[in-house]
Amino acid sequence: MKHTLSVLVEDEAGVLSRISGLFARRGFNIESLAVGPAEQAGISRITMVVPGDDRVIEQLTKQLYKLVNVLKVQDITETPCVERELMLLKVNASSINRAEIVELSQIFRARVVDVAEDSLTLEVVGDPGKMVAIVQVLQKFGLKEIARTGKIVLTRESGVNTELLKSLEAKV
Repeated sequence: MKHTLSVLVEDEAGVLSRISGLFARRGFNIESLAVGPAEQAGISRITMVVPGDDRVIEQLTKQLYKLVNVLKVQDITETPCVERELMLLKVNASSINRAEIVELSQIFRARVVDVAEDSLTLEVVGDPGKMVAIVQVLQKFGLKEIARTGKIVLTRESGVNTELLKSLEAKV
């Protein structure tokens, strides 16, 4: 199972290196990683997606707390959250299929950010499922390049679990 960890750290040189080193020494992979300033000056939030069972994640959490600059570690996998990613996607686009690509990208609320003679570059923002879906839809045109940020996440203050709502909606 993939777990999403939200880690608050002191914003100092070498913190990310120590955290990634901890994972590497223990043979764990980090599938997604995003780092940026948090709400308080001098604090950064690291959002990681890590594969493993509950026992493995509990052990990693304990190890993270042993690092000096780590302030708080949360496994927010089962917590209602708002999650987003950004992806830039360069698609082969000739004059013949360009309109179809633009039309499909609008379904995903993607923006065209660059137009070239033989390609379009799209900007897509959304949850990770949306990223997978648009890649699948545009695959038939030929993808030249893809660049994705890691997943960023904040817990929902409202407590509304949108995944639960989506599953209930699908049953109706």
